[in-house]
Amino acid sequence: MATLNYSIHTQTPLKRRHNRTIYASSAQPSQSAIKVVINGASKEIGKAAIWAVTRAKGLELAGAIDSQFVGLDAGQICGMEEPLEIPVLNDITMVLGSIAQSRATGVVVDFTEPSTVYDNVKQTAAFGLSSVVYVPKIEMETIAALSAFCEKASSGCLVAPTLSIGSVLLQQAAIQASFHYNNVEIVESKSNPSDLPSQVAIQIANNLSDLGQLYNREDLSTNNPARGQILGEDGVRVHSMVIPGLPSSTTVHFSRPGEVYTLKHDITNVQSLIPGLILAIRKVVRLKNLVYGLEKFL
Repeated sequence: MATLNYSIHTQTPLKRRHNRTIYASSAQPSQSAIKVVINGASKEIGKAAIWAVTRAKGLELAGAIDSQFVGLDAGQICGMEEPLEIPVLNDITMVLGSIAQSRATGVVVDFTEPSTVYDNVKQTAAFGLSSVVYVPKIEMETIAALSAFCEKASSGCLVAPTLSIGSVLLQQAAIQASFHYNNVEIVESKSNPSDLPSQVAIQIANNLSDLGQLYNREDLSTNNPARGQILGEDGVRVHSMVIPGLPSSTTVHFSRPGEVYTLKHDITNVQSLIPGLILAIRKVVRLKNLVYGLEKFL
């Protein structure tokens, strides 16, 4: 069996690997720094983003927005030893106005809810800022409407089904492999049953279904529930497991007579999303339209 594993493990922000610093140490804010607002600051990913932005070279935390912890210091809710002197607010308008008035380049990172994304991006664009949206379960109709709006407004926006670079690399490798194998099955494990099938599994199936291939011909029409759910139009099957306590995992098995090729990606914690987030913030400011998928920036 040929196996290719993509695994991401816990790393502290200042840890060095191969003599390279993953995140630069904090620097004094400058006029040229990209000002970043975290909308959804109380979420686990929001707190991780605050940590990362305050330590990333060329980025400056300009605001933290949430309906919880209003009035508390953004550093305090993240467990930092020193306050950031940036209070959590429940209204983003004042923060956007301040950035716009300073004529600085700004990005709003949206971790909110599918129902609020469209209005959030419109408001952000009205102040001349770009958006990075990481909101699972956002509807494609919303994305299409946002795309039309951003095109008309010449506003930069990234909508990312995942911020994990490893997950994107797995998807790209799966597309390459699909041309050489007749059978493909996706097996994933998550801790929350409401998230199944995951956006990653759906994206992989959609990618493979757009290539003119037809998979799993031997039992394409079976209704046996043990064979999993068919995603897309070309027979890609997904098997979703709920296993609390284990890493979030996505595995794609390809096979043909005499050979099995396996791609696997594990996420152990939210830190796996941070390199992709920092990349997205730095790239989105150059856009004048909406881009779907972090892979466009790799």
